[in-house]
Order: sequence, then C-alpha cells, then structure tokens
Amino acid sequence: MRRVRAGSRTGGVRASAAVAVGVVVLAALTAGCKDTPAGSTSSATPPGTAASSPDDAKPSGGPAVPSATATASATPGARPPALMSVGDRSKRVRELQARLRQIGHFDRSPTGYYGNVTAAAVRSFQGKRDLPRTGGTDTVTWRRLLAMTRKPTAKELDPPTGRPVARPDARCMTGRVLCISKNSRTLAWMIDGRVVSAMDVRFGSQYTPTREGTFSVYWKSRHHVSTLYDTPMPYAMFFSGGQAVHYSPDFAARGYSGASHGCVNVRDEGKIASLFAQVKNGDKVVVYW
Repeated sequence: MRRVRAGSRTGGVRASAAVAVGVVVLAALTAGCKDTPAGSTSSATPPGTAASSPDDAKPSGGPAVPSATATASATPGARPPALMSVGDRSKRVRELQARLRQIGHFDRSPTGYYGNVTAAAVRSFQGKRDLPRTGGTDTVTWRRLLAMTRKPTAKELDPPTGRPVARPDARCMTGRVLCISKNSRTLAWMIDGRVVSAMDVRFGSQYTPTREGTFSVYWKSRHHVSTLYDTPMPYAMFFSGGQAVHYSPDFAARGYSGASHGCVNVRDEGKIASLFAQVKNGDKVVVYW
C-alpha cells in the first residue's frame, strides 16, 4: 500500500477552508436587503419585534377589495369586464393614475404599477359616481374617467419626482454622481453639476438604516435576487456592502408606508431602467441629509 504524506493532506484541508471562507464573505456582501412595513424592524432587531415582509415582494394576500368577478357573482347581472386590476403594470395604468390625479383621487406621481393605493383611488372615484366600488378598473369606470379628464401630458405621465429635488450636496457637483437626499427622499442623477434625471426613493428603517457618506458603484446586477432573503432586487446598483439602489414593486404599491433593510428603493421602474443603462461601475454615490 502507498503511504500518503500527512503534510500534503493537511495543506489540502487548509486550502479548502480558505476557499470556503472566501465564498461566505462574497455572499455576505451581495446578500442584499428587504422591505419592511413602516414601524417594523429587521431580523437583527431586539427580541419581540415583528418580522418584516420580503424585499420587493408584491402585496401579499391579493387585492384589498373584492374583484369585479367576485362582485358580479353576488349581485344580479354581469359586471363589465375588468381592464386593469391590482398587480397590473403598464402604460395604461400610468395613464389611469395621471387621470385620477387630475381630479384629486390620486395624490402621487404615476408609477405604472396598479397596487393597493391605486385600487383605493379607483374605489374613491367609483363611489363618487355611484359605481360599484370594486377597486378594479372596468370598462364603465374607464369610460367615465375618460369623459371627465383630458389626455395627460408627458410631464403628468412622467413627472421628475413626487416632491421637490433637494439642493445638491457639494460632493455631487463634480463628475458622475448618484446624489441621494434623505431629507427630500429624492435621487438626482448628476453629471458635472447638472441634474440629468430625478426620482423618488425611500430608505431603510431606524434599525437597518441606509448608510450615509460617499461611495461608488462597485457592481451592477440587472436581474439580481437577494441570496439572504431570496427576493428580487431588479436593476440593482451596489454601492456599500449589500446596500444597493434598486427598483421596488413594494414601494410602487405601498409608498412610504414601508421601508427597506438598508437599500435605496426606487418606485418608478421606467426611470430606474434608464438610470441603470447610464450608470457605470465606479460612478460616485453620495447619501446625505
């Protein structure tokens, strides 16, 4: 029988252990963050606090109100077919939101995502017109809305932000910068002191705050999925460990009633898709008050 030298075997074990440690470190850096309802805490919070919902998860449990189909089965006569409902994402949904905003039923910038906030706005509109308050946009609701509103302008469909953009920090005035203000809750994409585009954002909770300071984009991942929470983080641009700027359907659906676990959430998918295409690894990220 051949003798195996102990030194050779020991060296192989040490090498395997080193590789395993490297994999764990890389996974921790890119694990990502998840969204949490307002007032809740992360898994790292003190015992007894409530666990938060997964990052970027669409609202669970289905629509908050009965669907048009369900209402139809409970009352005589068939209801008009639904054109749009909770979970839909399209240009028509963006137009619906813009038209509802014209007459005071929708109080935020259009996102193109039909979430619970949009359903509530539609119910409000339906109730004022003595229509069944389903929250879904059927043909009758849509035609009534078209008759009462005008075609939205490009600015109404795609406004810069839902709130005024903050005065840029001095660190944002040179080079290519993602200039992110916690005070105004806006992100301004700037090149040499000029604002190219801007969008609404939200941040982590008090227990999982978004880090402040000057960073740089070190990795972009178009279809990223958090390895820590197994949830999607579309258009992710990582700038500090597992914290990234990325699209959040949860933010689009629920607005500021929730929070991330440290990431910078964007609720307008069209805007962050355009931003993702322009930003390069190495571009500066400034997060400030």
